[in-house]
Amino acid sequence: MRASPFPAAPIDDADADDAAEPQLAGPQTLQAVVPPEFAGERLDKVLAQLFVQFSRARLRAWCEAGLVRMGEAVGQPRSKARAGARLLLELPEEPEAASFAPEPIELNVLWSDADLAVIDKPAGLVVHPAAGHWSGTLLNGLLARFPESAALPRAGIVHRLDKDTSGLMVVARSLAAQTDLVRQLQARSVSRQYLALAWGELPAPVWVDAPIGRHPRDRLRMAVVAGGKPARTQFRALGSCQSRSGPVTALRCVLETGRTHQIRVHAQHIGLPLLGDPLYGRRGAHCTLRRQALHAVLLRLRHPRSGEAMQWRSPVAADILAQWSELGGDTALLDGAHRDEPSDGAAA
Repeated sequence: MRASPFPAAPIDDADADDAAEPQLAGPQTLQAVVPPEFAGERLDKVLAQLFVQFSRARLRAWCEAGLVRMGEAVGQPRSKARAGARLLLELPEEPEAASFAPEPIELNVLWSDADLAVIDKPAGLVVHPAAGHWSGTLLNGLLARFPESAALPRAGIVHRLDKDTSGLMVVARSLAAQTDLVRQLQARSVSRQYLALAWGELPAPVWVDAPIGRHPRDRLRMAVVAGGKPARTQFRALGSCQSRSGPVTALRCVLETGRTHQIRVHAQHIGLPLLGDPLYGRRGAHCTLRRQALHAVLLRLRHPRSGEAMQWRSPVAADILAQWSELGGDTALLDGAHRDEPSDGAAA
């Protein structure tokens, strides 16, 4: 059974389209309902918001090929979306079409109930299928571990970690929970803390409030750019050591927003590039770590059903501890980072 990509933005219950609901064409068809806030917008733009695993250009081409229906009518790219209209997307035989399939991937599940699950993600695991990674992702593993997640947008995924960032993620196991978790994230009431190793020194805690967007020349990278999306991160030094390539600081990082590569971009922006970071790191510095030194150590949120305040902690990944030790750092400092309380000003 396939995952149905309803919007991962806050979801409001919507009435079905007034016309008789068309029958699904089969296992290669995905469906969604147009949320009220998207009413009147171009259909290709709405599709790009609801089916984020596909590019807008590809979705536009599928509209033009007659593969998208809105209610009983074929949807054209410039068609105006109707609130509550049911959308059907018939997937052609392309790599993307096979990406929503369950795979037996070992997952470290720290907590699970009928509403949510908390995963301790290893470095190297891609969260969501995308170009070059149409299988072997966390999403594929969730579909195998929790088969009911096939009925949820993105199999219940509400936020992401970069492929080579390790640590804590929460995923939903019901549509009501997913709606609530997305709203908590958008309200910035979810607390997420990370441990990072960075080149340089940080004499005092600092909030970085700098917008992030696509790099103007390198489309693989993000950057602090005028007109980017608002982004805010706090950095606080836990300790430092001296390496042959200069000082290295262990940082506690608190996210107030959740932009692509946010910690990595903001750290570079203030002159503290992360160790091992292939995109934003310091070239030529001695480092044996084969990925960015970034680990999600703490996650706090309110349970979507009970409202209870909950938290989970993850010990710093072994390869980051080993790198810190190799540089002469005190491993006890990092090993206890996940037990520390949030710094002043952290999101509640």
